[in-house]
Amino acid sequence: MSDTLKVVTLLGSLRKGSYNAMVARTLPKLAPVNMQIDALPSIADIPLYDADLQQEAGFPATVTALAEQIAAADGVVIVTPEYNYSVPGGLKNAIDWLSRLPEQPLAGKPVLIQTSSMGVIGGARCQYHLRQILVFLDAMVMNKPEFMGGAIQNKVDAQSGEVIDQGTLDHLQGQLTAFSEFILRVKA
Repeated sequence: MSDTLKVVTLLGSLRKGSYNAMVARTLPKLAPVNMQIDALPSIADIPLYDADLQQEAGFPATVTALAEQIAAADGVVIVTPEYNYSVPGGLKNAIDWLSRLPEQPLAGKPVLIQTSSMGVIGGARCQYHLRQILVFLDAMVMNKPEFMGGAIQNKVDAQSGEVIDQGTLDHLQGQLTAFSEFILRVKA
């Protein structure tokens, strides 16, 4: 049995040049030695949730594949922007589909939330709404330290597509270390 914690990132942005995607791409380099971080597939191909579609056609392959990868992981990092003071529609839609599965992939799963925005409060309102949603799904959300990357456009390199601000890197690294400890406590 491997001692490496397998963590996946769920990206709430669909935009090609997403700052949150840049944060997510940076995470594997900042992970503690006992953690491996891999990206989940894009949520872009998940159809809008429709109970009629679910009843007639079952769960889309994109949803079941996402659920299987989440279920197999030791933890999930949700990296997302804030849209209109809340959770982006694409991310909410993916969670709505996942919540309908008979085997809840997020139930009891350690989850870390990271939000970033061009504004100074870094997606705080989205983060708190997302926490409310995850409570219903019985996810085990780590409370502290939080990451809300304000003015993120000044902390990334658009060419490399990664975070370059040292203070932000240090904070993310510390948060991932705390998340590895949180996962081990939840699994104990």
